Amino acid sequence: MLTVRLAKALSLALALLLALPAGATTWPMKYEGGTLDFGLHDKLKVSVQPDGVGCSQGKKRHFLPTQNIIEVSYGNDVHRRVGAAIGVGVVTLGLGALMLLVKTKKHYVGIVWTDKVASGTDTPKKGGVVFKVGKGEYRGFIAALEGLTGLKAVDADIAGPGGTSR
Repeated sequence: MLTVRLAKALSLALALLLALPAGATTWPMKYEGGTLDFGLHDKLKVSVQPDGVGCSQGKKRHFLPTQNIIEVSYGNDVHRRVGAAIGVGVVTLGLGALMLLVKTKKHYVGIVWTDKVASGTDTPKKGGVVFKVGKGEYRGFIAALEGLTGLKAVDADIAGPGGTSR
């Protein structure tokens, strides 16, 4: 019984790997802003391929060649769920105060590029983009970008409000 489940799981994993282009890894995330013509706060798929980064949202697609990427940055947004705590506290007679102890953390990754190499798509020649990445994918996505570009990701929280470009 266990070996049948294991065999099914392995065959499913193999099928998923074969469905991706060779060397590509895809992550689901949200588009939070930038110079690409995607819908804000909408889901999109970002794939890190040997020759660059591909982004797709519905029928819209953009590609950033590796040579064009000049900066990778990341940051976090941490806050307490005060509104939810008040709502729960009203309904549960004070138990919502426990929710004040809960923090939510959002992870963001930024990419900046120039027009060193033509991308062959309608991607803007110069620009930047910010993605909201899930906590399970955050570190893997950063590592893939660093490995692809050879750039070290800059912590935008430490760089401060002046930006990450020097």
